[in-house]
Amino acid sequence: MRNEKGFTLIEMMIVLFVISILLLITIPNVTKNQSSITEKGCEGLVNMVQAQIQAYLIDYGATPTIEELVSKNYLEENPKCPNGSSVQIVNGKATVQ
Repeated sequence: MRNEKGFTLIEMMIVLFVISILLLITIPNVTKNQSSITEKGCEGLVNMVQAQIQAYLIDYGATPTIEELVSKNYLEENPKCPNGSSVQIVNGKATVQ
């Protein structure tokens, strides 16, 4: 009998079993919280746009439009939430439309 080092078939099956159990536990939790994750991402985007509105207001003394923020490089592009909603500026405040 040769003295070879390696994993046996039983050891490999046990490892695969443990990995599959971990996947069965984590995947439903991630999908269940997807709407919360999307909502928080949209909230963060609105806060970021609001901060850029304030920076523009300090620099130019006027309330900007989204197009002005993009053209003056305060934003890279028209902001969209992860759910596809766009961010608009209404009365100097960033809102989701």
